[in-house]
Amino acid sequence: MIDWSSIVKDFITIFVVIDPIGSLPVFLYATTGVPAHLHKRFAIRAVVIAAIVLMAFLIGGQFLLEALGLRLGAFQIAGGLILLLFALQMIFGDSKPSSEIKAAEKDHLSGAVFPLAMPSIASPGAMLGVVILTDNYRYSIPEQAVTATILMIVLGLTLLLLLLASRIHKIIGATGASVVSRVMGIVLATIAIDSMLAGLEVVGAINLSN
Repeated sequence: MIDWSSIVKDFITIFVVIDPIGSLPVFLYATTGVPAHLHKRFAIRAVVIAAIVLMAFLIGGQFLLEALGLRLGAFQIAGGLILLLFALQMIFGDSKPSSEIKAAEKDHLSGAVFPLAMPSIASPGAMLGVVILTDNYRYSIPEQAVTATILMIVLGLTLLLLLLASRIHKIIGATGASVVSRVMGIVLATIAIDSMLAGLEVVGAINLSN
């Protein structure tokens, strides 16, 4: 039986941590000076690179943790804390677009890899998010496959938004993108707290069993 509530929750989580709308100004900055006929190829390249990075974390992230002898419950707590800090930065600090554009200006780098694919699309929060959502001890292979499918759908939506970046930016403007990013930060903060509580439950269950 399909658990639509879990699917919706995973979709919201992945959409928030990837933040496709917040990446629009980054895309516009990164394509400054790039001929218009290359923008489509630019967007596709960035999304493909981000997809490879995130799928690598989805498949091998937990194996890496276990190889290092780290418990997933502890990782859920740490990941939730980092997601919370990321969310607080989105809410109270520089919005995602402005902070990443400043980083690009500082390093004098622009392009499909940086800052668009990383850290805008495949952000640290997104990497941690996909690992938490595919816990091998909580989710079966089919459930993890559903999460991977949701990830690819969100990345597909990200690509679509990037291809429509110029039109969308004219409608919402820089202020609109900042407002949306902060609203998503509030949602992400709630998800982060839920992740930490789940991690505490896992650690508590392990301690009780011992």
